[in-house]
Amino acid sequence: MQKGLTGKNTMRTLGLAITLACVAPLLSAAEIKGTLKPGELSIGSDLTYPPYTYLEQKTPAGFDPEFMQLMGKQLGLTPRFLDTRFANLILGVNAQRFDVVASALYVTPERAKQVEFLSYLKTGSSLMVLSAGDFKPQRPEDLCGKRVGSIKGASWVPKLNKVSAEYCIPAGKPAIESREFPTSPEAAQALLAQAVDVQMEDAAVAKITVEKLQGKTVISSKELIYPVVVGLAVRKENPALLQELTGALNQIKQDGSYGKLLARYNLAEPNAAEISAALGN
Repeated sequence: MQKGLTGKNTMRTLGLAITLACVAPLLSAAEIKGTLKPGELSIGSDLTYPPYTYLEQKTPAGFDPEFMQLMGKQLGLTPRFLDTRFANLILGVNAQRFDVVASALYVTPERAKQVEFLSYLKTGSSLMVLSAGDFKPQRPEDLCGKRVGSIKGASWVPKLNKVSAEYCIPAGKPAIESREFPTSPEAAQALLAQAVDVQMEDAAVAKITVEKLQGKTVISSKELIYPVVVGLAVRKENPALLQELTGALNQIKQDGSYGKLLARYNLAEPNAAEISAALGN
């Protein structure tokens, strides 16, 4: 009887050893990643921003949730999304309310002073107007004297202010009036209600908004405005997590899963020169 138990114990011990050998890299990685909770990657994301981040039947959906699922799988962590308005994302990660921001966050020199970035895609902005209107701007210089709706905290607002001060006013034209809204859908509603003359929005978001509004709006700009790099953001005091995320990104690039995801959303990977320029280097 004792011999039988010993045999079973040996098998159990062997099984446990194999199991631990398989999960040990994940467990040890979780301990050094700098996450707020072991085994979990908490993600700050504005879930009102399709196609990047949104809720589909109360479940996070879009490019960033799919991207972070790939990253979490590589890290051995379970992603948990915390719906946070865009203007509060950097504040939230620095206050340790979540581990990382994944929410189509544009990389800018100003933001790089507050957080560490891991760049992972590039996009740009578009101008969206009412289809029935005569106003069809194609570039920022066409916006003098107009009310421009944007999501609060958008990186292009300071750039529009600069165009207003350095182009519109010296040319004797009225200033650009920037109006910011908590979410992109609210900015779109303001456009429909004619509370603004034009909405400036991320190109992919503008495209899906036009499709949803079924012909009520149109993208008037022909080329990407202010091409930008998008990055994950972590606290500057958390280099361990940044290192782990960098390793995971390299892995999903190598196995091809990241390239397939980019292609499905018609997005692109930034090159080293574009990342350097986005950081102001």
